[in-house]
Amino acid sequence: MSHSAEPRILFVDDEAHLRAATLQTLALAGLEAVGASSAAEALERVADTEPAVVVTDIRMPGTDGMALFRRLHALDPDLPVILVTGHGDVELAVGALKEGAYDFIAKPFAADRLVESVRRAAEKRRLVLENRRLREAAEAVDEDLPLIGETPVIQRLRRTLRQIADTQVDVLVEGETGSGKEVVASLLHAWSRRRARPFVALNCGALPESVIESELFGHEPGAFTGAARRRVGRIEHASGGTLFLDEIESMPPALQVRLLRVLETRSVEPLGTNERRELDLRVVAAAKVDLGDPARRGAFREDLFYRLNVVTLRIPPLRERREDVPLLFHHFLGRAARRFGRPLPEIGAAVRRTLSEHDWPGNVRELSHYAERVALGLSEEDEPAEAPTRDAGGSLAERVERFEGEAIRETLRRHRGEVRASLEALGLPRKTFYDKLQRHGIDRRSFED
Repeated sequence: MSHSAEPRILFVDDEAHLRAATLQTLALAGLEAVGASSAAEALERVADTEPAVVVTDIRMPGTDGMALFRRLHALDPDLPVILVTGHGDVELAVGALKEGAYDFIAKPFAADRLVESVRRAAEKRRLVLENRRLREAAEAVDEDLPLIGETPVIQRLRRTLRQIADTQVDVLVEGETGSGKEVVASLLHAWSRRRARPFVALNCGALPESVIESELFGHEPGAFTGAARRRVGRIEHASGGTLFLDEIESMPPALQVRLLRVLETRSVEPLGTNERRELDLRVVAAAKVDLGDPARRGAFREDLFYRLNVVTLRIPPLRERREDVPLLFHHFLGRAARRFGRPLPEIGAAVRRTLSEHDWPGNVRELSHYAERVALGLSEEDEPAEAPTRDAGGSLAERVERFEGEAIRETLRRHRGEVRASLEALGLPRKTFYDKLQRHGIDRRSFED
């Protein structure tokens, strides 16, 4: 289905005067429309213009509206078809609804009744096509590329990872909890010549101080009470591969000194021996805080920070790349549905509202868990606990005004400030669009790349 400025509504009727009058009604309502005088012409128009909605009279010579509906439904079950009926055709139209027709309108019909039905059908079609696009994009994503996204910041991050993956530099990764720091580290390993050797991950905040030294540096038999056999530490085990140190800001100060020496000499001395073992090592360290800020660095050594800070990568939180949320969600939803053996569910209004309004403080991890709940059918009863409660106060007019402003901003974000695409998505004339920007105090240029 195209997203160009082609006619969006197809009206089918063999009576020329009624066809012309209806097309004029739709045009006055701001809806692009084209007419067809027969089912055969309508099918040609569908192939050429890919309309969002088809409105067809039931009674026509040759192939009637019911037969046309069934042909269209077979081609695309999600294409909304509205049937125009005479008084004696109501029962027939009700049966068509059960077969999947979107709506029926009895003659003679009021213009606003037709326009209202067409607008609702067009909105449904827009949502269906958006879901299709996201699903296709999610399915096209390589399962080994979890850094999914189309925003400029994520595209730049992927390019940077490709550029530095096969270099020997150590890397510091900064990002909030759940933003994908280990994903970045594993990609740096997988895209390098080190990928055949171990990727060793250690969470510095998850191990007690009593064992972290042995875990990192290893030990020889008798090095301490209970050390009955030799143990190869994580650092030595990672030689030839990649050592990933997560939450490095929580590493005890005494161990920071030893790690600094490892990084400088590329060698390790296990506990209980003076033997130095040479290492072929690449270190990727991750932190939840900005270690370059002395106020936030706390007890983390400045010299260790500068030793690690050859290349620093920052992973943006989801709230800074909201346009990527739907694509990520559909990727996780498809993966969860396959894992649970469930059909891919339709996305309702409650889920869409959560995707657009929630700030996702748990980032990609939280979104992945939410997708799993949706796949299990728990979404409406189990919205994210931190979902913000928007102020619903004020008059109806004030609430509609707020909603309109948010809808325009969201559209501009999605289309990166591009006017033509935003106009088409919002269904607004250019002058009306700019009037609304001024009324809501929206600077379109701020949404550009």
